[in-house]
Amino acid sequence: MAKRIDKIDLEHILDHTSHLWEEVRGRNIFITGGTGFFGRWLLESFNFANDQLELGAKALVLSRDPGAFAVKAPHLAKQPAVKLIKGDIRSFDFPAGDFPFVIHAATTSSAQLNREDPLLMFETIVDGTRRVLEFARSHGTRKFLLTSSGAVYGRQPTEMTHIPEDYPGAPDPMDPDSAYGEGKRAAELLCRLQALKYGIEAKIARCFAFIGPYLPLDAHYAVGNFIRNACKGEPVCIEGDGTPYRSYLYAADLAIWLWTILFKGVSCRPYNVGSDRSINIADLAGLVCRLSQPGTEFIIAKQADPSCQPQRYVPAVELARNELGLESCVSLEEAIERTIRWHRK
Repeated sequence: MAKRIDKIDLEHILDHTSHLWEEVRGRNIFITGGTGFFGRWLLESFNFANDQLELGAKALVLSRDPGAFAVKAPHLAKQPAVKLIKGDIRSFDFPAGDFPFVIHAATTSSAQLNREDPLLMFETIVDGTRRVLEFARSHGTRKFLLTSSGAVYGRQPTEMTHIPEDYPGAPDPMDPDSAYGEGKRAAELLCRLQALKYGIEAKIARCFAFIGPYLPLDAHYAVGNFIRNACKGEPVCIEGDGTPYRSYLYAADLAIWLWTILFKGVSCRPYNVGSDRSINIADLAGLVCRLSQPGTEFIIAKQADPSCQPQRYVPAVELARNELGLESCVSLEEAIERTIRWHRK
């Protein structure tokens, strides 16, 4: 049986977004990337709000393989308010109808793709964003949300504990590994230019790192790998020296932030999306071990160089907090526990 998001998480999202949904009543929303980690949280929370508030709204979801998604998440695919259409993000055929709201969350953050075919990574992000903006422009869209990334800042300076939205840094354009970050920068610029020319409200969410149900446990996400090994009773392995700092926003809070930015965010004002509670990778591994199965061993592959400052990837979130009232409500400890429980069900 396909797993669903726990009701406690859906109620948490609705409790913090109930005041936002009225403008969706009886309207259509178009979502790309609706079958991924972000998208499934958005779809589940949309369905829950739609049912609980009797909105009569409908979601049209673009997918490369609707059949595979229907097998993986039949409870979503069979929802009468949800329809999946097949298409490539770069060239999909435009469905008929008005779509006042568009969420463009379709992109791969695959480290493997960025390594093996950075040109494909860049072109997919840029050409896909251009195509979705063309759709929005011709289908009555008022509010458009792009899920961008903290990768647009390039490497965070080691002396900067939290990176703000006005930091003018950028990835190295001569480094092929920058394809993902540069693609997101170009996507943001496309949104800005479309907003200026056609009046669409383009909302930008610069997303950092997250944890929660549906997060892949076999990808390049350190916390997912730690949870996978701990749940199997295997040693938790850190490939590096454990010193880099990250932060993790729970997926239910992520959904609250994304819906809020879509409906209430200022057009063309990027908002960092993530937790500002930093933790180094070694401490994160120890926390996962303690919360999953006390006594689980974790191994650090490399010894830290005391002369080097640790790398950081941690957002400043004062803009979202002060303008939109957004907070990280679920603690990291609780987020890890909920994620482990969900995977053990």
